[in-house]
Amino acid sequence: MRTLCRVLGVSPSGYYAWKDRPPSAREVANERLVARMREIHEFSRETYGRPRMYAELRDEGWLVNHKRVGRLMAREGLQGASRRKKWRTTKRSKDARPAPDLVERDFAVNEPDRLWVADITYVPTWSGFLYLAVVVDACSRRVVGWSMETHLKTELVLQALNMALWQRRPESVIHHSDQGTQYTSIAFGLRCKEAGVRPSMGSVGDAYDNAMCESFFATLECELLDRRRFRNQAEAKMAVFDFIEGWYNPHRRHSALGQLSPLNYESRHASAA
Repeated sequence: MRTLCRVLGVSPSGYYAWKDRPPSAREVANERLVARMREIHEFSRETYGRPRMYAELRDEGWLVNHKRVGRLMAREGLQGASRRKKWRTTKRSKDARPAPDLVERDFAVNEPDRLWVADITYVPTWSGFLYLAVVVDACSRRVVGWSMETHLKTELVLQALNMALWQRRPESVIHHSDQGTQYTSIAFGLRCKEAGVRPSMGSVGDAYDNAMCESFFATLECELLDRRRFRNQAEAKMAVFDFIEGWYNPHRRHSALGQLSPLNYESRHASAA
């Protein structure tokens, strides 16, 4: 040991004093903080990076700053999920009459159930594709309606719309989508008219005309689909259901909502109204 101390340029007495010194208050506090951060990271399904981790800790009453959180996360190898954008467009019928664009890329609304955005994506499995249609509230980012099928018939989007209508019972809500054949179908148009829903459609082949819904799909892909492989459609259905109703709506924090989850945002909005 004396040889090692001589090589490192420290005194043996200094080394043993350091070795026998109890942990500092800062080190003890960091260990407690790291233990909680590991629990939060696991609860977030290993998706939270520094901003959401910091928001979670602050809500729990931890007196920390974002730099300390970032430093400890890097030290412990706790990483958030990084999002990849994957744009997907649906097919448009040449004979369809699309609804006018009532949104024009302005998704800013101050109350829930004033503007819904909708789209379709696919979930790959070992036994074929599963298709997912969603309806997302533009104010709270909550998925208010969704449907999963092994086909792309109009029934898929009708089920998602009907779920949203049953849960929310809106008055004159705008339903914004692309010009896919499912949304321009006669059956979908009649259901919108019957329910007092105002259909709106963006231009052809431009993902930014429905960017908010595409943002949800990018989150789904990053935090679930890119991290798992499904043996069949039934397994995928359970995983998507759990992601939407067990994680995304009630718990996942959104920077656009002041780091609140969709359900918490709606609850605070209702309390303030």
